[in-house]
Amino acid sequence: MKKIAPFLILLMLSFTGMAQSGTNIFGKDPIIHLENFQKQRVHFGYYLGFNSFDFKIDYKDLQATDIVVKKTTGFNVGIVADLKLQEHIDLRFEPGLYYAKRDLSFPGFTNQVDILREVSSTYIHFPLLLKFSSLRTGNIRPYLVGGISSTLNLSGNSKTKDDNYEQKFRVKPWSSSYEIGFGIDIFSEYFIFSPSIRGLFGITDELIRDNNPNSPWTGNIDSMKSRAILINFTFH
Repeated sequence: MKKIAPFLILLMLSFTGMAQSGTNIFGKDPIIHLENFQKQRVHFGYYLGFNSFDFKIDYKDLQATDIVVKKTTGFNVGIVADLKLQEHIDLRFEPGLYYAKRDLSFPGFTNQVDILREVSSTYIHFPLLLKFSSLRTGNIRPYLVGGISSTLNLSGNSKTKDDNYEQKFRVKPWSSSYEIGFGIDIFSEYFIFSPSIRGLFGITDELIRDNNPNSPWTGNIDSMKSRAILINFTFH
């Protein structure tokens, strides 16, 4: 909750600022703001947000005890480049920096050094998305968004030869995923505020196996793919 609090404060301050400036967003007859903004061919913005990353792990031996993945809350920051394709469809590129942390607990060990692997990830995220917007109602416009993304993990230990026998959990530097979600554009007098929630689903195996094919850490893993919930607050 401590990491989520700054974003909730930011959200409240945004609405407070709108109210103080006389913005009527949800009223019956709102003053229409930035009426010509959506006619622009190209526009830019930035986003702040937070995430909750997980691993989807498939096993070779389905009878074996599962690896326990403990999720924590990370943060996102990035920029938005938006190209209007037609009235209700936009192509968006949203490169950003994502920080995430997951703790993996492996079964079959008694020593905590062998049980726990902390996987801290610093991602450079490259999503290419299509945004499908509904008709604008006053100063509100809901939308759906979806697409594909590639991610570079800057802290995956991929270049080291050490493995779990030396307490090194390794993942591949690049991964791919697809994303789908929804959000809402809220038009204020001076800018557009767009909160959104999105699911990320990995489509490539990220795990680098230990040098020993029978490793008790990676020997039974058939594939390991990231998945996440992403919540972003975008400003245009």
